[in-house]
Amino acid sequence: MASNASSLVDPAKERARFNMIEQQIRPWDVLDPLVLQSLQTIHREDFVPPGRRTLAFVDSEIPLPEGQVMLAPKLEARLLQELDLQPTDQVLEIGTGSGHMAALLSTQAQQVTTIEIRPGLIKLAQDNLQQAGIRNVTVNQGDGLSLDGWSNRQFDAVLVSGGLPFLPDPLRALLKTGGRLIAIIGEAPVMRAMRIERRPEGFVEEGLFETLIPMLDNIPPMSRFRF
Repeated sequence: MASNASSLVDPAKERARFNMIEQQIRPWDVLDPLVLQSLQTIHREDFVPPGRRTLAFVDSEIPLPEGQVMLAPKLEARLLQELDLQPTDQVLEIGTGSGHMAALLSTQAQQVTTIEIRPGLIKLAQDNLQQAGIRNVTVNQGDGLSLDGWSNRQFDAVLVSGGLPFLPDPLRALLKTGGRLIAIIGEAPVMRAMRIERRPEGFVEEGLFETLIPMLDNIPPMSRFRF
């Protein structure tokens, strides 16, 4: 569902992309061939700010405008794999950043809705997605944790692209039966990626791996999420 803007092949970039996949991503147990194909299809460097494109394939976060970051390549790849997307899936992402994760999601889902609170990043993501020829992603401005305008919708998959100290209960309600939610929960120095699946009998939680990422903006007090 994407067509890269440039048809020119840069051997150095393709070698760096190959090394990123083989040396960073496969060793992190990302072996799904569809996920690996997505990493080839979506050119990560096109979503990196121009002054930092030499860092596009390194094993670290990359600074974005307004104090935000792109997550490390292996983490994005692992999150994509854990969502286990299907071609008919409707996906919600909270925290758009540069649009790179939404672009990866778009290769495996029917439609991606992504929410970003920072206006500057919305424009950046929209421009990046348009230039990459991706047409099945909608970028919305808003506070993804407030759920204003979203509480009456449900999705097959939800990805929170930023850290949370706890999982707000209303996020679970966004899942259809059979839906999966992935969020990274906790506080420094250790956070854990969690997978929550909504089954007919209730919610099933699974801890996936430990990591550490920056927190989302505007995290409300825990008391606001207790009913």
